[in-house]
Amino acid sequence: MEDCIIVGAGPAGLTAAIYLARYHLSIRLFDCGSSRAALIPRTHNHAGYPEGIEGVELLRRMLAQAELYGAVREPAKVTRIEPVESGFVVHAAERRFEARAVLLATGVVNHRPEGIDESVHDKALARGLLRYCPVCDGYEVTDKRVGVIGTGDHGMREALFLRGFTRDVTLIAPDVEHRLDAACVEKLEEAGIARVNGPCGGYAIEGDRIGVDTAQGRLAFDSIYPALGSRIRSDLAVAGGAAATAEGCLEVDDHQRTSIPGLFAAGDVVKGLDQISNAMGQAGVASTTIRNMLSAQRAILR
Repeated sequence: MEDCIIVGAGPAGLTAAIYLARYHLSIRLFDCGSSRAALIPRTHNHAGYPEGIEGVELLRRMLAQAELYGAVREPAKVTRIEPVESGFVVHAAERRFEARAVLLATGVVNHRPEGIDESVHDKALARGLLRYCPVCDGYEVTDKRVGVIGTGDHGMREALFLRGFTRDVTLIAPDVEHRLDAACVEKLEEAGIARVNGPCGGYAIEGDRIGVDTAQGRLAFDSIYPALGSRIRSDLAVAGGAAATAEGCLEVDDHQRTSIPGLFAAGDVVKGLDQISNAMGQAGVASTTIRNMLSAQRAILR
């Protein structure tokens, strides 16, 4: 029986693994290789890296640090978390693992624009022609031409956020026409944000820009931001009875405890700011709470 099983090997899960291993607890970290952080070409928001750091390299360093202190990585996908009297049974790769506590750090998956070829998507992402997080990299599009694929209140808010970095912002409807109420239209016009109907398609890298077909013809941008929402990967916890918001974000208290005793959550799977720094902070809180919970259950002495 492990002291804690961590599901998800992104910044939240790896931070938790480092903390818990340094608390001299037995840790098993499940990594199915789909952390959203691995898609970051280079983050400049992470403190301590003035020149930035690639997402893959950040994850590699964090895993090496966790393993240095004894955390064990399992390259497998968890399919079920089963609460039992002694804690939890975690099912993965046709195997069963027992743990006194579980930390879910499974994150979210961004919705990609429809019709974009996978190879174009990945190349554009690597070159910064396609971006998903204006909080992370809005600085990098300062004074550049930016397209936002989205509509409604969510699309409007992302376009307005990016307007703080550049005057040249165009909001493009993913479908045929925009779904914007009068209040949204007024805010966009006040900010000088252009509106273009869709549908979008024909995404292609064109020199130093990315091109897209719209109802007003083909347009090219220095960067495109899909404002299409995301899928929260909370199914494992919800299936076990954990409380979640209508959007699927797990509900936790100030110590990252879900509604299921012994089950914790941290990072983007929890409602809040989807940032590496926030995920790491939540993981630190969750890990210390887990350590103290286990200590109350049985003395931790050396």
